[in-house]
Amino acid sequence: MSLVLGLLSHTLNRVLWYSGLRRGCHAPRNQAMEQDKALEVYDIIRTIRDPEKPNTLEELEVVTESCVEVQEIGEDEYLVIIRFTPTVPHCSLATLIGLCLRIKLQRCLPFRHKLEIYISEGTHSTEEDINKQINDKERVAAAMENPNLREIVEQCVTEPD
Repeated sequence: MSLVLGLLSHTLNRVLWYSGLRRGCHAPRNQAMEQDKALEVYDIIRTIRDPEKPNTLEELEVVTESCVEVQEIGEDEYLVIIRFTPTVPHCSLATLIGLCLRIKLQRCLPFRHKLEIYISEGTHSTEEDINKQINDKERVAAAMENPNLREIVEQCVTEPD
């Protein structure tokens, strides 16, 4: 029952958000601030390197400016939603890319945030499973305890000199 209420609440909040009813009289200022935050987020993730190729996620169009959404959810707290697009529908490294996005943002975002990372709908054969994995705190923590995986993530998220 609580799961249903939570989903209903989340859906209602989204409907109100997109309709503009939730923003109140400060909508233009909030919207501009959210767009600035979205660009700030994009600037952080665009330089992440692909685990297989010598390119960045931006160069491969895995992430774009339009894949980042930021919503104010409280005083000085934001919901950051990333929807990335793997290069192929059967990309075996999609989970690793999601992990890199999460780790880099957790380290670099200068404001309080809640982070949701998803594969863009219809762009991967196992997107539901991967979405669950990259948004599960315990699985992320377990993955980062693996020294080999941690080394790959560090190579991907470290800024080039």
